[in-house]
Amino acid sequence: MDESRINNKWPVAKEGFPFLFIGCVLTFLFSYLGILFLSALTAFATLFAGFFFRDPDRKNFVSEKAVVAPADGKILEVRHLEDSKNPLGQPAIKVSVFMTVFNVHVNRIPVASVINEITYNPGKFFSANLDKASKYNENNRITLETHDAHKVVFIQIAGLIARRIACWVKAGDRVVAGQRFGLIRFGSRVEVYLPDDTQITAHMNQKVRAGQTIIGYLS
Repeated sequence: MDESRINNKWPVAKEGFPFLFIGCVLTFLFSYLGILFLSALTAFATLFAGFFFRDPDRKNFVSEKAVVAPADGKILEVRHLEDSKNPLGQPAIKVSVFMTVFNVHVNRIPVASVINEITYNPGKFFSANLDKASKYNENNRITLETHDAHKVVFIQIAGLIARRIACWVKAGDRVVAGQRFGLIRFGSRVEVYLPDDTQITAHMNQKVRAGQTIIGYLS
């Protein structure tokens, strides 16, 4: 577990530091050279980088059974899957959260548990709001097990212009609901697969906040 990122005290995620540094250097350089248009352009890009990589500190006080949203954004899909042909390997409920470039992109653990497995899959970069993005895009799959043996799977899925998924935890880590665990650059989505007896409270087009909005309760 990367403690420096999990317990980040800065207002932006550390993945944003290179963008901010380069942006500040270029803005100063263009300003010094009197190229005001480029100076203004790089200043705007630097401000946007700070906005995109923002990492607000969030506290939650949810019950042990509560499942919280793993990402900021809008609920794109809530679907019951009757067969076992899904990442959970059993009948499940799939909840998808779509993030635009304007959402906070730091992802958070949905439920207190132990991480059993993490599997990264390179792939394509279709727009994250399309169904085929779930199947074909670059993704990172994390499998959890709660203390009462509930299995939960959630997947970071890259979007159209995303080119890197960051994951700061590893197999064997004990994690708590709402804890930071990773980030996806630019528009993307996160899917959660829950046991089919989960009481779902999320609904289509609902706006959610990572680590705070409750999307369901495990049985």
